[in-house]
Amino acid sequence: MDQQQNPPPADPGAESIMCSRCGTAAEGTPPTWTCSVENHTRRYFCDECARANLRAIESRLDSAWW
Repeated sequence: MDQQQNPPPADPGAESIMCSRCGTAAEGTPPTWTCSVENHTRRYFCDECARANLRAIESRLDSAWW
């Protein structure tokens, strides 16, 4: 039985994630942030921006609309 090999986890210190709304920077990918894919691009939103725009995010509106 073949098992798929998973790639090694990315180094959390190698990339700085920024909130696409307010520009807040975070080291690594915080587990409480929201990730959205818009036009084939990943966008990350901090806790505050995600909470303020929760209805738009759940409605799957692009961030340009909110």
